[in-house]
Amino acid sequence: MPTSRDCSTLNTDGNLFARDLVHDLIPKLKITENLVNNTLLVRAEKAGNDDERGHYQLLRQEFELEIMMIKMNLEHLLKRYAREIQDVADSDGNLTGPVLELDQHERFAIDSARKLYERARAIQTA
Repeated sequence: MPTSRDCSTLNTDGNLFARDLVHDLIPKLKITENLVNNTLLVRAEKAGNDDERGHYQLLRQEFELEIMMIKMNLEHLLKRYAREIQDVADSDGNLTGPVLELDQHERFAIDSARKLYERARAIQTA
């Protein structure tokens, strides 16, 4: 039986397990959104000068745009595999689910989500 991996690593064909999408990628995307909606907003409000404030506002806008693009591409994947993904979500992590065959845009979205999450974690720890 296949094992679940960090969604940041797609298999050699550029695909991933449904469980990795449901229990790794999507939660990390939500964490990234929370950073944008909370941490960067607070940092912009508490900035010591206009340059610093502008930096955090620009960073927030960049994150929001990237998240929007990721979600648009993932929406297609979620629609194509709706039943399989729902089964995995309902299993509380007990099902690996099928390997999801990703198109070019979906692979890009997953890679972008991984990179954005890493950037968000770096900002939180800075």
